Amino acid sequence: MEHVKALLIKGIMTLAILFLVLGLEYDAGAGDLLLITLVLGAVSYLAGDLFILPRTSNRTATLSDFVLSFLVVWGMGLMLFGQTDNLMAGALFTAFLIAGGEWFFHSYMANDVLYINRKI
Repeated sequence: MEHVKALLIKGIMTLAILFLVLGLEYDAGAGDLLLITLVLGAVSYLAGDLFILPRTSNRTATLSDFVLSFLVVWGMGLMLFGQTDNLMAGALFTAFLIAGGEWFFHSYMANDVLYINRKI
């Protein structure tokens, strides 16, 4: 049940950031934002939160989430929105905001979901 709660928190955070950047600036539709949220959430939860975080540090997991977020948002943005002016800048800004949220989310994951007994 803790993983479901963590996925919901991550999903809401990601969808809100995507809406603020891509929805308002690039007029992305709700379906496109939801699709990017689902793909990014699934991939980053498995890779960053369940694989990288327990084996490394919060800093490493956050950096990997930044890179992954940028690549997913930029790649899916190109596929879904077509050639959009400054999509790379939007993807970078989105990745920066998501990584900032992930920094705090990883503390929650380590303490309340994964029960990692170490200081992050």
